[in-house]
Amino acid sequence: MAHRRTTGGGWRSALAGLALLLAALPSLAEGPLERLEGEGFGHYTLALTWHPGFCASRSRPPRECREPDLREQGFVLHGLWPSLPERFAEGGVDRRRWWREGCFLETPRPDGSFCRAHPPLDLPAALGEALDVAMPGRASCLGRYQYAKHAACLALPEAAYFSASVALLERVNASAFAAFVTLNQGGEVGRNALINAFEAAFGEGTGRALRLECHGRGNRLLTEARISIDAARLADFPAAESLVHQERGRCATRVRIATFD
Repeated sequence: MAHRRTTGGGWRSALAGLALLLAALPSLAEGPLERLEGEGFGHYTLALTWHPGFCASRSRPPRECREPDLREQGFVLHGLWPSLPERFAEGGVDRRRWWREGCFLETPRPDGSFCRAHPPLDLPAALGEALDVAMPGRASCLGRYQYAKHAACLALPEAAYFSASVALLERVNASAFAAFVTLNQGGEVGRNALINAFEAAFGEGTGRALRLECHGRGNRLLTEARISIDAARLADFPAAESLVHQERGRCATRVRIATFD
């Protein structure tokens, strides 16, 4: 497929049209977000995988990339990651080690697959079904692993944690930012165009809360968008005041947005 390129003012006009369309559509994302309180940390990172890009980046694609029913186009849930908790920092754990090991610092991860990281999640049926759609990686026990690593040691109840995670994903997917990325799937765009699209959707200056992750040769293949959210303002997301700055990602100046064939 030939790559489409978005240049000049094209992305601005596309965003304007998409924003008008989205404003007219009802969305589950408009509902209230369940309050989520944890122990002593400043912000969350909402990690959203661009599913076709993730699958294209894997030399040995997992089940959620191989089975047609799990090959969701667009952003899907990777996880919701609390920042370094105060009690871990006071014990000498630095930010890099926390990101790498998380709650496994207290309860070591069992050897083997993600399915061994945590017992089956105890979720209401409706939430479990919503999570199946939001997180195709649940077919490989990604949900169990994410909870065990990022939430189990922080007094975050399973149902509240995943309910908030799904609601946050829905809010992003209802935005003009997600619509812009979807519009350009199968082609490529400038990295700055993606950041500008995020700011057009969520407010001037909010691009500093977005970290784009890319893989492949030259870091040109979009695989993930990570959004930093103030833990105390989680329910206000995506208001600009709920977002916090973070480090830039590793994407090249031109980014390819994969699609499933």
